Amino acid sequence: MKKNFAYGLFALLIAVASCSFTNKTFENDDKDKLLIDLITYVLSKGHYEPKDINDDFSVNVFEDFIDVIDPTKRYFLDSDIREFEQQKFQIDDQIKNTDITFFNAVHDRLVQRMSEAEEIYKEVLSEPFDYSKDETIDISYDEMAFATSRDELKERWRKQLKYATLNTYDSKISHTHEDAETAKEHGHAENEKPMTAEEAEISSRESTRKTLAEFFDFVDDLQRKDWFIQYINTIVDEFDPHTYYFAPDDKDKFDANMSGKFEGIGARLQKKPEGAKITDIISGGPVWRDSRLEVGDLILKVGQDGEEPVDIVGMRLDDAIKMIKGPEGTVVDLTVRRIDGSQEVISLTRDVVELEESFAKSANIKKENQKFGLIHLPKFYVDFDDYSERNAATDVAKEVERLKQEGMEGLILDLRDNGGGSLKTVVEMGGLFIKDGPIVQVQSSGKEKDVYDDKDERVQWDGPLVILVNELSASASEILAAAMQDYKRAVVIGSKQTFGKGTVQNVFDLNNIVRSSENGDLGALKLTTQKFYRINGGSTQLEGVKSDVVVPDKYSYIDIGERDQSNPLKWDKITPAEYEPWSGYIDYEETIANSTKRMAANPQIALIDENAKWIKSQQDERVISLNYTTYKSESEKDKEKADYFKKMNDYDSKLTFESLKYEQELFTKDSVLREKRNRWHKNLAKDVYVEEAVNVLQDLKINNIKNTKLASVKG
Repeated sequence: MKKNFAYGLFALLIAVASCSFTNKTFENDDKDKLLIDLITYVLSKGHYEPKDINDDFSVNVFEDFIDVIDPTKRYFLDSDIREFEQQKFQIDDQIKNTDITFFNAVHDRLVQRMSEAEEIYKEVLSEPFDYSKDETIDISYDEMAFATSRDELKERWRKQLKYATLNTYDSKISHTHEDAETAKEHGHAENEKPMTAEEAEISSRESTRKTLAEFFDFVDDLQRKDWFIQYINTIVDEFDPHTYYFAPDDKDKFDANMSGKFEGIGARLQKKPEGAKITDIISGGPVWRDSRLEVGDLILKVGQDGEEPVDIVGMRLDDAIKMIKGPEGTVVDLTVRRIDGSQEVISLTRDVVELEESFAKSANIKKENQKFGLIHLPKFYVDFDDYSERNAATDVAKEVERLKQEGMEGLILDLRDNGGGSLKTVVEMGGLFIKDGPIVQVQSSGKEKDVYDDKDERVQWDGPLVILVNELSASASEILAAAMQDYKRAVVIGSKQTFGKGTVQNVFDLNNIVRSSENGDLGALKLTTQKFYRINGGSTQLEGVKSDVVVPDKYSYIDIGERDQSNPLKWDKITPAEYEPWSGYIDYEETIANSTKRMAANPQIALIDENAKWIKSQQDERVISLNYTTYKSESEKDKEKADYFKKMNDYDSKLTFESLKYEQELFTKDSVLREKRNRWHKNLAKDVYVEEAVNVLQDLKINNIKNTKLASVKG
């Protein structure tokens, strides 16, 4: 149905647009104006919830575009903003009339201000920094006003560059002789001698100067069209965070990613004023294999295999990504501020994602004389060219059957960090655990809802079932967890709520709408066309799925998920589908109460919660000392606290994990696979959430036996 809807919309756009856009092309060869006209038309006709392009829309575009190109307020002056504000309520009219006066004004002034900023940073770095001075920097850029004069702007640059240099100064003045590995970790040469304070100040300032020189060389290479793409995406981003314009080169990269051919470090990033935030780690990629980086970490600087790193704070996200990506086999050095506030240089070898690591895998869990099964599913994958070739539903069904043959008494389906995927596989997978009935409802704008049903009455697993989720479980993961929760078929354990992405996107090639080719490649538009609803009628959008048993994790108190995105669609509900709850003899309320009680008394959970609160306090700290003594003292305290929380990694659930027999047979010929599974099992044994999932399975099994006997007696 999703594909049919896409074709239907596509046909509508072509039919209506073929005349009007072709004529405009011949009259005006301005590609920028054509793109504005074409994209806003597609948005108005195809978006699930099109917005009125009015004065409110105009104000949002104005504020967001300024924020996109000058997030740290280091280029524009207050006088520039007041000048731009004369058009603050005119942008909507400009968009409707394919007028790009506002963009041209901002772009021309930006080029001028960046040229002036080059002179400012050189002036700042020509003078020594006084690290004994008691002063601070406030990194609450969103709340900061624009500078009113060049002197004020220069002072802002001075503090920013002093802040950027402070960590380098510390590493140069404080380290002793190191081995190669430790030296690499801290970003300096092996056996490099400790410096005096004066030498360290000069050297660190020179490092910052080189970084800024490279950054401005990079910016100077940007063309007007690169900034215009940012303007286009500021407009489309007002509709929702998943609607996006792909320039021709970006469309090619998107197609490669959709085919599973990821080349780079294997992480998705989000622009933040203080750096590039890791929002998703791709299973099988370099970041995933390295295991040191995690969602929520901020990338501050990017270096190429031992070269001087470039500061990406304030840089456009697309430009930062270009620096991070690179040919397979090359090394990138990332200066990262971890989610707990500590800073580290992490070197990664760029590579192609190992696709097999994105597929379902399973393990036997032994506890005393009982055996349980666990299936880890990183995403709901599918081969779009040949569904029968390989897909998540078929693979999970195989793993369930194998686990049954080896005697499992309960099943854990691990959907943590699963960002979603194919809708068809979700419906089929849900059918493995229920007799038949609806799995999800899909609503298209202005149309009747569609209900996706499992029509196969076979139940592959009718025993105890637990689903693990976290804040990064999104889209298709939320559909499956919600359906099993609504049926009371499974106990959902995890975060207070999942990611909250309840929308569907389609990608439309804009070249298929305009018949004339004289404007060259126009790129493509990914736009939101549908919305998911659970079978009880509630949307998974924004609210996600609320776990039956809520347990804290490191993300519990920080903003993450759909609610942290710009302009998300709202939560709402529609009429419920017709369905009957699971008829098994299971007391879910008692099971959930017992689990909640155990979690409240578990010291590991208490430690995780304490860590989560500390992470929140670290992220809330916006005023940073530029006095070296104070900086050093605070850094040591942070390191001491971070080391304290490392004992979470020492946890031992006392559970035994084993590969299934068919996989053990593969180990004789594949030592790499054996090592991967050993690493996975070792991590599972430290996983308190998996441990509690096993406890819940035991409770479900006991209740099932007790209630089955009771029903038999009554019968």
